[in-house]
Amino acid sequence: MDAEARRDTLLTYAREAGFDTAGIAAPEAVGRARLDSFLSAGYAGDMDWLERRIDERAAPTTLWPAVRSVLVVGANYGPAIDPMARLGNRDRAVISVYAQGRDYHDVMKKRLKAVARRLVDATGCEVKVFVDTAPVMEKPLAARTPVGWQGKHTNLVSRQFGSWLFLGEIFTTLDLAPDEAEADHCGSCRACLDICPTDAFPAPYRLDARRCLSYLTIEHKGHIAREFRVPMGNRIYGCDDCLAVCPWNKFAAAAREPAFLPRVELTAPRLADLAALDDAGFRSLFSGSPIKRTGRDRFVRNVLIAIGNSSDPALADVAAARLDDVSPLVRAMAVWALSRLAPADRFETLRARHLPDEDDADVRGEWQSPDWEDAA
Repeated sequence: MDAEARRDTLLTYAREAGFDTAGIAAPEAVGRARLDSFLSAGYAGDMDWLERRIDERAAPTTLWPAVRSVLVVGANYGPAIDPMARLGNRDRAVISVYAQGRDYHDVMKKRLKAVARRLVDATGCEVKVFVDTAPVMEKPLAARTPVGWQGKHTNLVSRQFGSWLFLGEIFTTLDLAPDEAEADHCGSCRACLDICPTDAFPAPYRLDARRCLSYLTIEHKGHIAREFRVPMGNRIYGCDDCLAVCPWNKFAAAAREPAFLPRVELTAPRLADLAALDDAGFRSLFSGSPIKRTGRDRFVRNVLIAIGNSSDPALADVAAARLDDVSPLVRAMAVWALSRLAPADRFETLRARHLPDEDDADVRGEWQSPDWEDAA
């Protein structure tokens, strides 16, 4: 089998495994300058893991010197409805489209391993499979193929699938001719930049993750700063705004893969129900979901911020029930939610009851903040 035949065979394997798009990239360095700029500006926030193994992240041949070619695959997870349509239902939670189904890492890796086995059996080559599980810069690699280009929101954009692609890679020792890269088709469009509720894009193609609601609700381990709480609205896990407004989505189709379809209980869950979750309930509800990795405390922290943004006084009781929670993250946001929903006299009564015994400085700070008087 010559090199061209091997290339065509590999792409056929990818399609037969259920991937919607695929391409071959050369394992060259993938933008160390942009990564260094991102890190030196402090845009990574808590994601200190990005600085670890940075040389491997910037160059596939440093991660695995034997690699000669990279198969990049994409799987469509496009939503059937506009994800932003639920932002007005303030008593309901909005969960990012990618997290409403099964954990895509598991689905993608299983398929990639099947492709890899067929490739090894056919050629005797060596392979390594990755799905967001190693220092691999997936989007810059994908942008070197026809799979898509990195848009101004820094995510991958496809002319066929818009901004809705999961990515995965197979590194192989086969020397295959790389595909021609897709051109950047963003043009003068700024839709993704202008829609961001927290102004997380200091410039086109640059993201300050510290201001990004996806980062804040998923990756950030501490308290969410006050300036970002109201813009969060009822987004409790991720934010799809910059993806959803991309004009290239007009060519996208809804996902057909059953694993990527939204679970009914995650499409518009009641904030009151989510706030009541203990650790066991959280693990049960999100079994097989990427949300489970965030952990119960951070998740309920986000839910209480959404409750504070609900403008529904009836949810004040839900927030009050979390004032004795074991997690300071949860207690602090329960106080903040109450400061926005409860009448001033009730807030003052609860403060007098809970503040004297509160030993966490951040929670005490929420009780003592002057902001509650204006919000109540």
